[in-house]
Amino acid sequence: MAGNKRIMKELAEVRTNPPPGCTVTLADENDMGTWDAVMDGPPDSPYTGGHYKIQITLPKEYPFKPPQLSFKTKIYHPNVSNDDRGAMCLGMLRPDEWKPPNKIADVLRLVRSVLAAPQPDDAVEQGIADQFKNDRKSFDKVAKEWVGRYAK
Repeated sequence: MAGNKRIMKELAEVRTNPPPGCTVTLADENDMGTWDAVMDGPPDSPYTGGHYKIQITLPKEYPFKPPQLSFKTKIYHPNVSNDDRGAMCLGMLRPDEWKPPNKIADVLRLVRSVLAAPQPDDAVEQGIADQFKNDRKSFDKVAKEWVGRYAK
């Protein structure tokens, strides 16, 4: 992996000074390309009390190509696909918007802020986005039920 020094440095930084509510480990100590993050649900959100496993896959061209994020814990959220991929829609991770100076810690901070404040106009799950916009009370109820069911 070309950016191995960069990856090692970022991993050390994120381990010693993790973004709020996050811990990061390597999925396999011999593979710098797959990181496992555990993110606590942000306070004052329906995800409070939940713990979300997120897999971060770094392409061989990292940092020139963006990492891929996959929620391994099911979450009821308009910006996370409700399938086995658990892909999150984040502008920063689009190939045309990604910049090499961006770091994984920045990505994790952004993920947490989107958990705290969903972006229904940039949704991957339109039905959940519509519910978030039109019936917030029901959205919060289902999101909290999913925390209890999947994220404890």
